[in-house]
Amino acid sequence: MMSGGGHRCTVIRMTEAFIVDAVRSPVGRRGGALSTVHPADLGAHSIKHLIERSGVDPEAVDDVVFGNVNSIWEQSGCIARTSWLTAGLPMHVPGVTIDRQCGSAQQAVQFAAQAVMSGTMDIVVAGGVENMSMVPITAGAQAGKDDPDFDPFTGAQGWNSRFGGTEVSQFHGAELMAEHWNITREEMEAFAVESHERAIRARAEGRFDNEIVPLNGLDYDEGPREPNIEKMQSLATLREGGRITAAVASQISDGSAALLVASEEAVKRHGLKPRARIHHMTVLADDPIMMLSAPIPATRRALERTGLSIDDIDAVEINEAFAPVPMAWLKEIGADPARVNPSGGAIALGHPLGATGARLMVTLLNELERTNGRYGLQTMCEGGGQANVTIIERL
Repeated sequence: MMSGGGHRCTVIRMTEAFIVDAVRSPVGRRGGALSTVHPADLGAHSIKHLIERSGVDPEAVDDVVFGNVNSIWEQSGCIARTSWLTAGLPMHVPGVTIDRQCGSAQQAVQFAAQAVMSGTMDIVVAGGVENMSMVPITAGAQAGKDDPDFDPFTGAQGWNSRFGGTEVSQFHGAELMAEHWNITREEMEAFAVESHERAIRARAEGRFDNEIVPLNGLDYDEGPREPNIEKMQSLATLREGGRITAAVASQISDGSAALLVASEEAVKRHGLKPRARIHHMTVLADDPIMMLSAPIPATRRALERTGLSIDDIDAVEINEAFAPVPMAWLKEIGADPARVNPSGGAIALGHPLGATGARLMVTLLNELERTNGRYGLQTMCEGGGQANVTIIERL
């Protein structure tokens, strides 16, 4: 194509990004069946079965993008790359590890889709892994420190001048959300009970059968259990005078998940059959002290930019880091509660930090197929007051 001045310019056509397949490990409880599985083997498990099930030629994969929050100890050394190699797959395929806190694996999917949509890559494996039994949640912050009260913000003059000495933690953020949206402990406990009940029902109905690949003798998520409201009510709050207890928080867990993201050209060339396409991607941030509220403005932005209403969304997966997160989101967005985490959430199913963003996407895709829905929306709160929103369209 020639411009008026005689210079040649190139018209770039943006391609679609398709989800060809999606699998995950079971989610293991802390100290449970997956606790002794090395993170590289845990990540390799989902990658290997994704490649086998999708039928893609592993030689054709351009990159592996994996989420992981605590890239230390057994999870150090670029767990994306080591998981791929541990799976016995071609050495020429690189890997990159992403940390957007709890949204790391969702960001991995979005980065994979952006690479494909830009035309710079054709086939990308995206997902995440975290063994929280082996590498505790505090491992990264506490590495090499003798002070158990150490936090990464102390001594940062610019941070302290802006936010003062205010506590920066998910627990504090959850309390702030419960207070701001006037969500009572009793309401949160009722929400937690329903999360477990939905997860138990989903497992009994076989909803997870198409997404879970058994590992280490485990073929189901270990977290869901028959809720005991009396026991919940007897628990001490995490903060004196607060509302949040362990019963309304996500479980410490181990797991991995992986998705195959491919371009339109790659789908045709390799004879692949896509299950969904990436319709929209948003990243937005909010107050880093409240920390967990960003899914609300991020969802509003995603709906505004796509021209969709919340009623157009057939299924939602929002991470249940703490009960106030989805409860406040529901109050503000006005979604049908029956469509939100219909098979339970992280309060019941668990939250392996670096893997959850992909686990939610795998579950969302299968829910759309189960119900013949068209659009699915995924969002989650993240450290730093951030949130990702991904909207997918079932094919």
